[in-house]
Parts: sequence; structure tokens; C-alpha cells
Amino acid sequence: MADDREVRRGLARHLGLSGRLFLLTVAFVALTEVLIYVPTVANYRRMWLSDRIAAAQVAALVLDAAPDQHVSERLEQRLLSGVGARAIAVRGNGTRRLLAIETVPETVADSIDLRSEDWIRSIGGSARTLFAKADAPIRVIGHGRDGFDLVEILLDEEPLREAMIAFSVRLLLTSLAIAAGVAGLVFLVLQCAIVRPVGRLVHNITAFADNPEAIDRVIVPSRRTDEIGQAEIALARMETALARELREKRHLAGLGLSVSKINHELRNLLTTAQLLGDRLDGVTDPVVQRVAPRLVATLDRAIRFCEETLAYGRATERHPLRRLVPLAPIVAEQADLSGRDRNSPIAIVERCAPDLKICVDPDQFSRALANIVRNAVQALATHTDSPTVTIEATRTGGPGAGRVTILVGDNGPGLPPRARTHLFSPFKGSTRPGGTGLGLAIASELIELNSGTVTLDDTPTGTRFRIVIPDQTA
Repeated sequence: MADDREVRRGLARHLGLSGRLFLLTVAFVALTEVLIYVPTVANYRRMWLSDRIAAAQVAALVLDAAPDQHVSERLEQRLLSGVGARAIAVRGNGTRRLLAIETVPETVADSIDLRSEDWIRSIGGSARTLFAKADAPIRVIGHGRDGFDLVEILLDEEPLREAMIAFSVRLLLTSLAIAAGVAGLVFLVLQCAIVRPVGRLVHNITAFADNPEAIDRVIVPSRRTDEIGQAEIALARMETALARELREKRHLAGLGLSVSKINHELRNLLTTAQLLGDRLDGVTDPVVQRVAPRLVATLDRAIRFCEETLAYGRATERHPLRRLVPLAPIVAEQADLSGRDRNSPIAIVERCAPDLKICVDPDQFSRALANIVRNAVQALATHTDSPTVTIEATRTGGPGAGRVTILVGDNGPGLPPRARTHLFSPFKGSTRPGGTGLGLAIASELIELNSGTVTLDDTPTGTRFRIVIPDQTA
């Protein structure tokens, strides 16, 4: 059985779609011809018997025209031979006449009344004639005319059977010829309309799979408007998008390798700077004492950020350690993390209650907020009309079941529609020349890790981001 299955599979692969389509077409046409054959043969049998009844009617007229309604034995035999019957009986004007040259048998194999026979009986009689050979003659009754009420003949069934078999053979040969012709035409039409276009799709998919980044492997849709044309358009869109995504992934992989090299050297430099910053603890200068803690904290955060850079390149940030922490210090340090020049006219306004607490990972949330504030500062770099960045935080709901909303807005020129479409997508949402668009993408990822959301508010002027962080529930 395993060998038989392998043979069938090999035959199916050898035939292909077009070959199987051709065989299916031949099979369906042949099945249609079989369904037509049954009533056709039944109708042929009925017509054959009707012809014999008509011939018997002519013989009865000859008998009726003879003197004393009597003919010679030779003429009677010729009349019966012309009809192909053993005996002919007619009834008209209340009399019954019989034309026979031998004794009429008492029993018959079948009695067929063409006056009342329906299609069901006709089909059943045809099957019996073809497959059940009768030893006795059959009786056939039909309508009479020209003064006769009915005509009845007694004949052997073998000539009828032979005629039906010959007709079946002719019908079979004709059906096979028609089936082959129709199947050939259908095959050619389907080959041109379906098989070849599908083969083109398969060839293109195979070629595209070998080199999915090559733009010349993308299929060019034809002008068809049917389902195959729609499939070509959808395939072209998918291949274009996939090729673009793969090229971006390859660029990101190269960027990740570069970042890993930079990260190694930068971490060493920051570690040295941290050691130098630790020596500032012994300096008594008030300015140094005020700046040194923030400098050391910033260096610590920079070192941790370098350590996590590779994790972001692998698209896997560490799991956040969420806890209730004061929000005011995180907001206050954004002025130092915003990247402003010392003499920058950009003002950063902070509105946060000292006792307001938020449930976040403080390091991750500080990075996210710094990215958003830094984007706002960069957007105001060319804005001269009192450039201001506002950070406002409020709480709604009770402890454990509330949420904290942070609004980061600016009074700059706002975002163009092109930037809004891919605002939080890396390498797509930047509006600044030379920008990568990673700032908001990183901020969005870090806020989502802390179970929060970041969205862009619809404001008449400027830009405002809304960050919502829910309390952590048990």
C-alpha cells in the first residue's frame, strides 16, 4: 500500500494542475453523458417500437384492402417480415383482425403499452431489454389510425436488443468525442485564464523567497480585475512591505553591531568619569557640592543606560520593578536631562505636588519622560516667542485604584500630519533633519512596560503628550 501511495503521489506530481484539470473535465463531461444516456436509450427503444407499430399499421391497411380481407400466405409472410413481427392484430369498427403465419404463443415475456407507458417504465424496460435476455416474444400495443382503434404486434426482443446495443455503441463513441473536444476547449481556456497566471504567481513566490530583499523580485500586477488580479495586487503589496521590513531589519542588525561596539567603549569612559566624580565629594566649593550629586546620579544613569542598550537592540527591555515613588524628583531632574544649552531661552515649567506618588520603575520612567521632554526642547530650538515646555502631573482616583496623568506640552509649531502617522515608530516619526525617530519609540515602549499609555492630544497650538500610569493592583 505504501508503494501504491508513492506511485499515486508521483503521478499527481507528474500530471500537475493542468493535467488533473483535464482529467476532471473529461470525467465531468463523461458523467453528464451517462446521465443523458439513460433517457436517450429509453427514447430510442420507444421510437423503435413506435416504428414497428407504424409498419404494422401499413400491413393492416394492406390486409383491409385485400378481397374478403384475406391475403396469400406468401404475402402474409412478407408483411410480417417487413414489420419484424410474429403476428399483427388490429381492432376497428368493433372487429378484431389477426395476421399470423404460425400459432400465437399463450405467454409473452413482457407486455408494452405505448399508449400509457411513462418515462419510469420506459427506462426500466430499456434496462431489462439490455441486461435480461428474454426467451419468449414480447407484445407491443400502440394507437391505431385510419379506422383502427389500436394495433398490437407480437415480436422477438432480440432484434430490439441488438439495435439498442448498436445505438449505445454509437452514442458512446459520440459522447467520448464530445467529451474530448469539450475537455480540450475547457483545458485550453482554463490553461490560459487560470493555470498560467497561477503558475506565474508560484514562480514569483519561489523567486522572491530566494532573495526577499531584492526589489526586482516583486511581482508586477497585470491588468486583470478578477480574483487573480486582486491576488497579484495583494502579493505585490505584501512582497514590497516584506522587502522593506527585511531591509530595515538588516540595517537595524548593522546598527546593533555598531551600538555594541560603541557601548563597550562608552561604558569604560563613563566608568572613568564616575570615578573622577567621586573625588568631588571632598571639594568644599558650594557650587561643586550642589552640582556633584546630580553629576554622579547622571553618570550612574548613563552607565545603566549603556548596559541596557544591547537589550533594546534585541527588542527586550528588562522587566520593570514597579513601586510607589515620589514623582516630583523625577520631574525636577528633567531640566538637567533635557539637553538645553546653558544660555538657552527655553523655559521648563514643572507643576507637580511634592506628595504625589506614582507606581513605576523610576529609572525606566525617567528615561521615557526625558525622551519626550528632549523632543519638545528640540522642537523649540528655532522658536523665539517665549519657548516653554510644561510638565504637569495630577492624580485621579483613590490609592491603589487610581491613576497618574502627566501632560508634557510645548508652545512650538506643532507636529506635521506626516509625523503623526508614524509617531511612535522607530526611524519613521522624526521631523528633525538627521533625527532617527527613536526617542518617542523608546518612550512608548518603556511606558507600556510600566502598564501605561502615551498618546498625542489634539491641541490648537503646540504639541502635548498625555502619559497615563495606573496604580499597580494585587
